Amino acid sequence: MEGIKLGFVVAEFHRDITYMMEVLAREHAEFLGAEVTETIRVPGAFDVPIAVKRILEKGDVDAVVALGCVIEGETEHDEVVAQHAARKIMDLSLEYDKPVSLGISGPGMGRIAAQERIEYAKRAVEAAVKLVRRLREYDKQKG
Repeated sequence: MEGIKLGFVVAEFHRDITYMMEVLAREHAEFLGAEVTETIRVPGAFDVPIAVKRILEKGDVDAVVALGCVIEGETEHDEVVAQHAARKIMDLSLEYDKPVSLGISGPGMGRIAAQERIEYAKRAVEAAVKLVRRLREYDKQKG
């Protein structure tokens, strides 16, 4: 089966957390036999969709992994940011007919919970790789 090329979009807000997410995600991609060929870093999770779109427009990847961290504040800002980012990411996946996995942790969590969820970045990579493989299998079966 042909290799899988991934694009990464990584939010820099809470960089101490998202840096570790990116490191684990890259290691897991390699472990799964996928190659990270594109990476765009953006200021925050809210900015992720435009970078996802840019990578998908280029057309050189099989899937995109969106990584970020949305920590709860004193308002509902975290919920707005996470919900809108997730919705746009899903819309882009459907528009470009390519998997875009959601590796953005939050909302409704504090810094400690965010640190405990760093490993979730691996799940986002795994979801992207599995979906690419399963869609390829489906397409092959349907000929």
